[in-house]
Amino acid sequence: MDYHFPMNHIHIVLFEPEIPQNTGNIARTCAATGSSLHLIKPLGFAIDDRSLKRAGLDYWDKLDVHVYENLDDFYAKNPKADVYYFSKKAHHVYSEIAYPKEVYLMFGKETKGIPEDELRRHEEKTLRMPMREGLRSLNLSNAVAIAVYEVLRQHNFEDLALEGKL
Repeated sequence: MDYHFPMNHIHIVLFEPEIPQNTGNIARTCAATGSSLHLIKPLGFAIDDRSLKRAGLDYWDKLDVHVYENLDDFYAKNPKADVYYFSKKAHHVYSEIAYPKEVYLMFGKETKGIPEDELRRHEEKTLRMPMREGLRSLNLSNAVAIAVYEVLRQHNFEDLALEGKL
């Protein structure tokens, strides 16, 4: 099932997300930034799950959401996607990249990440976020927010409100 709302050119791709609260928080980030959300099955929850709703349902109607049966389905439906893959195993740092205007940012499932064979196939486009040695990883929704705002920063926060109102 796909839902559509006008968006910018940032696509967040979640490979087999497991934790509904993370996906709900990511959905909220997507709504706030105008980014599209792509979910690759299997999902660790139903899209109408209470936890997902609690974290982001009030924004669900403002999202552009796409759901895929598997990774092959995602690639088949997005053949021209310029995908960047995020993993703690990457050699390249996310902030060293000049992101194109139309970009897909893929993040893996919370327990295992993106499959290593997939990362090896796309090693030059696999990125990491520096962090202290010995720690497992950043929270998925935090990592997505960091990456989305780096892309937005590079494109001067196009189509977003730059001034607050007091």
